[in-house]
Amino acid sequence: MEIRKLNIGEKPPMNLLLLADPSQRIVEEYVKRGECFLAESDKQIIGVYVLLSTRPDTVELVNIAVVEDQHSRGIGKQLVIDAIQTAKLRGYKTIEIGTGNSSIGQLALYQKCGFRIIGVDIDFFIRHYPEEIFENGIQCRDMVRLSQDL
Repeated sequence: MEIRKLNIGEKPPMNLLLLADPSQRIVEEYVKRGECFLAESDKQIIGVYVLLSTRPDTVELVNIAVVEDQHSRGIGKQLVIDAIQTAKLRGYKTIEIGTGNSSIGQLALYQKCGFRIIGVDIDFFIRHYPEEIFENGIQCRDMVRLSQDL
């Protein structure tokens, strides 16, 4: 697997980005402002992540997704580690990530990669998404915010 930055003029893999965030409008907005990275295997895109500078010295990992038939193979963890390394190389001091209260697997992964929970944005997904989101039999209502010093 190789991870590379999206080339100029290359379209981001919206179908993959929408696996992690169901709002096309929101995804298009942050992809325009951020840096998109692709994971490829045998010339096929199997993963994606987007880094977005949010404050001086701080970057947020705003989207990370792996094609569904490649889940449970460690690709997500490799993408998170690559995002952390990329943020360090770009001189950021802090990397943040947010995920839904119902995203049990993602919460575990991010903590295994060194992120710490720093807060909860109550009803974030109720306020910002027109349709209800359910994962793991739980309604996704709150944004769990995590951070890591680099």
